[in-house]
Amino acid sequence: MVELHNLSPAPGSRKNRKRLGRGPGSGTGKTSGKGQKGQKARAGASVPAGFEGGQMPLQRRIPKFGFKQIGRVEYQVVNVGALNGMTDAEVTPELLAQARLIRSHKEPVKILGNGALERSVRVAAHAFTGPAKRKIEAAGGSVVALSR
Repeated sequence: MVELHNLSPAPGSRKNRKRLGRGPGSGTGKTSGKGQKGQKARAGASVPAGFEGGQMPLQRRIPKFGFKQIGRVEYQVVNVGALNGMTDAEVTPELLAQARLIRSHKEPVKILGNGALERSVRVAAHAFTGPAKRKIEAAGGSVVALSR
């Protein structure tokens, strides 16, 4: 019967700590695994990530580049041709996510005009390209623009 007084960790799950500086027979005597001298052999030594010994570090030698627009909307894109594989008469972001055509139904979806649509569907998305809208309507379907 398992009770508090006879509980013990699984065999092999606990390991004794490495005891440093306990003589030459221990395998970790004398320099205690720190090698000879140098900054990292000293007591309390810690070298910051990216520190190159006073030399100008790489992240400061390389020029800054790029720009992120603050209000940018990152759409998940689906081509019109991919909608042929959908079985429902209405296509929504939730159904696209279930069909794994997009990552998440919570992020905005944009329908692009690549491919041909062979059936009539009602497509609900946040944005459409001109060719996509024309192809959906030419196939007898309708377009519903969702708000973000």
